[in-house]
Amino acid sequence: MPIGVQIEKREVGRCAGSESGPTLIAVAGIHGNEPAGVEAARRVFARLQKGDLRFRGELVVFAGNLRGLRRGVRYHARDLNRLWSEESVAALKKKPVAEWDEEDHEQSELLTAIDEVIGRARGTVYLGDFHTTSASGIPFILFGDTLRQRHFARAFPLPVLLGLEEALDGVQTSYWTRRGCVTFALEGGQHKSPDSIDACEAVLWLALGRARLLLDNPPELARSAALLHQLRAGLPRVVEVMSRRAVTPEDSFVMEPGFRNIDHAHKGQLLARDKGGEIRAPEDGLVVLPLYQGLGTDGYFWGRKVSTARMVAAEALRISGAARLLKFLPGVTQDETKPGRFVLDAGSESKASLGVLQLFGYRRVRQQGSVLTVERR
Repeated sequence: MPIGVQIEKREVGRCAGSESGPTLIAVAGIHGNEPAGVEAARRVFARLQKGDLRFRGELVVFAGNLRGLRRGVRYHARDLNRLWSEESVAALKKKPVAEWDEEDHEQSELLTAIDEVIGRARGTVYLGDFHTTSASGIPFILFGDTLRQRHFARAFPLPVLLGLEEALDGVQTSYWTRRGCVTFALEGGQHKSPDSIDACEAVLWLALGRARLLLDNPPELARSAALLHQLRAGLPRVVEVMSRRAVTPEDSFVMEPGFRNIDHAHKGQLLARDKGGEIRAPEDGLVVLPLYQGLGTDGYFWGRKVSTARMVAAEALRISGAARLLKFLPGVTQDETKPGRFVLDAGSESKASLGVLQLFGYRRVRQQGSVLTVERR
């Protein structure tokens, strides 16, 4: 029987400065079997309560799936981190409360709580989503690929994953990005490892510093940066997610043991098995978030290292205004109903055009038959 954490209310803690400034909201444990962020936040609030650090703006940390955290289960009826689309939120508000499942209650309460904080904010609102993983390994950062979020993520000396958020539908950071927040998500390490609490705490301190809620330069910032740099252990600074291996219970998917949450794989290496047989690496690359728990629809993600030169080039291109020329790429048509979306033929001749679109942050790729739709945040 899973064992949960002792937690009485959704608000884990709050700290407001003597002067107005930015707001940092953190959500910890949106999956109930991932309590490390809650424990890390308690440590940070205990330090802030000493009152010797000059502070401005507001920090608020919420428990995500409160009922799940209490019982130590990932979720009850549905994954709470797959429900954050405008359509789902609108449907929830129309749904009779008598028909709500447990995740409906969680989402409604969390929406109200975050909206209240945003409503009183007097500066930029930052939102971090703190997770852990079923596989062992190294903490990493992911975010929707906007320039503001790229710049904010530089505060964390961890691997940064581009394209992972866009490979998923209904994650809460995407929703709050569309609402105007600067967001990021942390995968802090293995669920039960004490090191994951340390990593979550370090990221929360560095987020406070990067968002400029701290008016001093306390030693916690240097210690946190040193810890995360050590944890990165030589992994690439930036990884680009190229594809997602979606799974269902009917697939009988079983990941090969031994992979960390980001791990190198060579061409032809056995990655997993399902009812269709062996699944092998198509080329040299990186396995990301291999599935080693009972619940989940993401078998693993496949990625590659991104060079610093590519990152710099991508940012320069976006700033230059060259995006207006994307509609002239071979095989690319701009969607007349949604200017931020392009339509491509799924054939090999559009592969180069897709690569160019990704330089500009168009990473949300969905396929319907022989057609790809490509969007960005």
